Amino acid sequence: MILEIDDKLYETDPEGYLKDIEAWTREVARTMAGRDGVTLTEEHWEVIHFLRDYYHEYGIAPSVRVLVRAVGERLGQDKAKSAYLYRLFPEGPARQACRYAGLPKPTGCV
Repeated sequence: MILEIDDKLYETDPEGYLKDIEAWTREVARTMAGRDGVTLTEEHWEVIHFLRDYYHEYGIAPSVRVLVRAVGERLGQDKAKSAYLYRLFPEGPARQACRYAGLPKPTGCV
């Protein structure tokens, strides 16, 4: 699949994940979210940037359990709840947030 933004083409897999994580931009994330009916807030961006940092450090996307714990440690215990993350990313905090972050589809517990 192809995602076109401002006359630039981004290749995605059939589920909408970018094939080249280095091609990611904030506008790519906004466009993906907009197609899902989601308006990205600062809370979304905190999680998206956390995921990108985590991926660059460990080479994988975290499972939901790891994501909840790590978000709590990095962003505050008030955000260390699955319900908080599902409110932001109703299709699944790891799966949907990774797509918006330009990361590969997570494996395992998503």
